[in-house]
Amino acid sequence: MRLTETYERAQAEFDRRVRRIGDGQWSAPTPCTEWSVRELVNHLTAEQLWAPHLLRGETLAEVGDRYDGDVLGEDPVAVWERAARDAREAFAAPGALDGTVHTSGGLTPAEEYARQMTLDLTVHAWDLARGIAADDRLDRDVAASVYEFVEPQIEGWQDLGIFDPPVEVAGDAPVQDRLVALLGRDPAW
Repeated sequence: MRLTETYERAQAEFDRRVRRIGDGQWSAPTPCTEWSVRELVNHLTAEQLWAPHLLRGETLAEVGDRYDGDVLGEDPVAVWERAARDAREAFAAPGALDGTVHTSGGLTPAEEYARQMTLDLTVHAWDLARGIAADDRLDRDVAASVYEFVEPQIEGWQDLGIFDPPVEVAGDAPVQDRLVALLGRDPAW
């Protein structure tokens, strides 16, 4: 599967859950204990808003603080949809994954950035599903691709405090359970 296809499928997983959020669910907790459903959607929406800028070569300073705070406003689903569409188009643009992008970790290959964005969309699709009591099954191919990307790097990321420590699951557990557990989530949450 091409990287852009994996990204698009991961984004579709998150999108499907955003569209299922009920009016009374925006303040519900998620497995990301520091974020409610709204805060989780806000985080992913802001990431999607950043993507077109970064893929065009803009620096963090050039983008500035325009996506700090609440980006969702009064119509969070519409803002998410617009941000997701613009990010998808930016990632699909010819040559978008050929260069580097400016991130908080320094200059990063655009392909690495796309994998990180795919990871975030995938794990947070699961978090969002759990937060709104929706179907949490992830696209198996996407989950497998993300697991293969994350597994060799998890120790370094643990040292940075990006994810909680891994949760123990059986070695023969489904790839989705192994993925969320590797990223510090209890598959039974």
